[in-house]
Amino acid sequence: MSYLRTFAPWIVYALIPSAHWNWAALIALVLSVGLVAQQIRAGRTLDALIIEIGSAIFFAFITAVAFTSPDSGLHPYAAALSSGTLAVIAGISLAIRKPFTLGIAKQTTPREYWAQPLFVRTNVIITAVWTVCFALAAGALVVLAHSGSVGRTVVQVAGFVVPMVFTLRYVAHIQAKAATLRASR
Repeated sequence: MSYLRTFAPWIVYALIPSAHWNWAALIALVLSVGLVAQQIRAGRTLDALIIEIGSAIFFAFITAVAFTSPDSGLHPYAAALSSGTLAVIAGISLAIRKPFTLGIAKQTTPREYWAQPLFVRTNVIITAVWTVCFALAAGALVVLAHSGSVGRTVVQVAGFVVPMVFTLRYVAHIQAKAATLRASR
């Protein structure tokens, strides 16, 4: 559920038809800013809000472009730019050793596990998969920039669903492995 909340602005932006990209960007911006404010009020630190803050910055930019220059040459590539931006944000979170999934995972994991190498390594792997999926989606969306919206929508949805399914399965695998190790002691 945390992943859906984190990526809600991107999902809304992807699902609103491209012809209304200015309103899609504005709605996503409002959602992004609202999520950041809500999460700060809930006690989350800024380093746990990497995707949310990056989302707000991206949607502020794309909203400004979409309303000031609705026929911009950027418009056909806005979907690719959104996935590319997510890939860059996720990649930067890996580079600074704060995988963006850590903040999400900490919401459902007891504090005593947060510094354990297995917990951190699991989040590095999960964030790496998200990064690759976003990058692949961005590349596919560049190729599909001037095609019908159905193909672009499928790629954008797959860019979220594939890493989300991987995350659920990989976490279940790690939890089962850890339970087996604890039982054998």
